This record gives sequence, structure tokens and C-alpha cells, in this order.
Amino acid sequence: MRRAIALVGLFGIIGAGLSLSILPSTKTVAAASDQRTFLIPASDGYGVADCISSKSECGKIVANAWCEAKGFKMATSFGVADREDFTGTLAKATVTAEPEQPLVIVCG
Repeated sequence: MRRAIALVGLFGIIGAGLSLSILPSTKTVAAASDQRTFLIPASDGYGVADCISSKSECGKIVANAWCEAKGFKMATSFGVADREDFTGTLAKATVTAEPEQPLVIVCG
């Protein structure tokens, strides 16, 4: 019985070693999609809302840095998000106070 268990363990170790040697040695990277849209709360705590919402040069720098941090090359657009970007097909809700509009960055 001990020999049978030892043989099963030995074949398991040999099989694992062979499977590791068959794996490709090159680094595989998942293909990024062409574009991705990120919605960022206007009160994110970093103080970038003024730059991104005014579409100034500092907004371009912040948006590009955001996209690079997420694995994209650069930002294709940025600014204040339209209502359709974050509510979808919902009807306009009645609110007592106007909430802050989120910011949008499209990376590509």
C-alpha cells in the first residue's frame, strides 16, 4: 500500500514538473480594449475636479496620468459626465439638493 501511494505521489510530482516545462516562457499580456470610460466622483478627495471639469492643461495631465495608471496609453477625452453616462435609461429622479456631477475620463 505504501508503494502505491508513493508511486501516485511520484507520478504527480513528475506530471507537475512536465506541465510547468511545457508552459510558454514568454510573458503573456491580456489585450487591452480600445477604449474604456471611467467615472470619478467630483468629491474624490484629490482636488482634481477643477482641472478636469475646466478642460485645462492640468486636466489633460491628470487624465493622462489616470489612464497610464490604469494601463492605457493616454486619455482621449475628459470632463464633466453627461447624465446619460451614469444613469442609463432611468428617468430623472426628483432630488431635494442637486448632487455633484461625476467626472468622466475616456482612455484609449
